[in-house]
Amino acid sequence: MKRLLSCEFNFDTVCVELKFSDGTMIATDTIATKNEVADNTYQRSELDYLICNAPIAYADLILNGNPEAYPKAVTEYKTLD
Repeated sequence: MKRLLSCEFNFDTVCVELKFSDGTMIATDTIATKNEVADNTYQRSELDYLICNAPIAYADLILNGNPEAYPKAVTEYKTLD
C-alpha cells in the first residue's frame, strides 16, 4: 500500500501536491476548484485558509469529501439590510 510522504501547497503551480511512497503524485488545481465550488468571497477565503494552513485537510476534502458543502457550511453570508 502506498503511504503519503508529503502534502504541501506549491506557490509556483498554485496546486496542492501530494507525494506517495510508490512515486506517484497528485496535484489539485486550487484555482479551478475555487471557481467551481465557491459562490462568494467568504467561501473563497475559507478555501484559501485551508490551502495555505491545512493543505492535507484541503486535499482530503477534494479527494474524499464533498467540496461544495464545506464552504457553505463554514461561512454565513448576510446582507447589510
